Amino acid sequence: MAKKKSGRVTLQQVADHAGVSRATASLIVRNSPSISEATKKKVQASMEELGYVYDRIAANLRSQSSSTIGVVVTDFANPYYSEFLTGVHHQLEEEGYTVFLATTFDSDTKQDKLLSTMLEHRVGGVILCPVSDNSPATVEKIRQWNVPIVTAVREIPELHCDYVGINYKKGVETAIDHLIENGHTRIAFLGGLSDSSAWKKRFEGYRAAFEKAGLAADESLIFQSALTREGGAEALDESLKHKHPPTAVFCFNDLVAFGVMQRMRELNLHPGTDLSVVGFDNVLEAATFYPPLTTVESFPKHIGINAANLLHKRIKDPAREEERIILEPELFIRASSGRR
Repeated sequence: MAKKKSGRVTLQQVADHAGVSRATASLIVRNSPSISEATKKKVQASMEELGYVYDRIAANLRSQSSSTIGVVVTDFANPYYSEFLTGVHHQLEEEGYTVFLATTFDSDTKQDKLLSTMLEHRVGGVILCPVSDNSPATVEKIRQWNVPIVTAVREIPELHCDYVGINYKKGVETAIDHLIENGHTRIAFLGGLSDSSAWKKRFEGYRAAFEKAGLAADESLIFQSALTREGGAEALDESLKHKHPPTAVFCFNDLVAFGVMQRMRELNLHPGTDLSVVGFDNVLEAATFYPPLTTVESFPKHIGINAANLLHKRIKDPAREEERIILEPELFIRASSGRR
């Protein structure tokens, strides 16, 4: 085994050790597809033996660009974001980018700090799933940073940039249509915060479905909460205290719906018979939960793929026109939403 040299190992030393040119070694550390697998393995073996560490920041400074992309989401615990990030990772790695992940826990202050940190590390672009309530100061900072950015899942109307999301209004309208067709007229809306653009769009769909059916939506059956299982349980408890409790609930997302159904079991209530439950997102657990959850498919993996594609295009062509991609939802009817 060759003895490691003192000090930082250079790329030239790696190339000499592997018997290739420095240009070839450079292409390999940048994940170029033009190098054969055999050569790649030989150079990677030399890197490992010599203890070579790629100085990405120095490389970025030399090229005046960065292959690192910052991705900011609100909550890693939400399975929706696991699927979203799978799409982002797959697409960005295909283009040779490295992903730097962070979570805000839906805090505008944390979002502001994370974005600042990413800029300090000279990221080449950002995919941002914004917090529910973005301060004007944060929006103004993002505008001034002059870094390619794509927003996803939630839109910031004041921030003019590329965006990928789902047709929330149509998705919720379809879900409420289904409940009304099954005889429900007292339908609660549980979860989320009204400051969020995604909440506002969902509420538009909620109200539109009632109007279409010639019914009046009872807005006293709207209960905001954290987008967690605990938030769902708390919102359900509040709705059941109502003078005229709901016979069905629409939940802002599947995580809230899971909390609702867990709480129902604790109260000896049966989803689908005692109270119909509909969620939003169709995360993987929805089909295997007991009972299986009726929910709106929001295609998080596809949103991630599209967000990554938009960012790559923006990096390559900063002057291109802003683009909005809105995917169409689909309702999956399962056992949690029975007839009245």
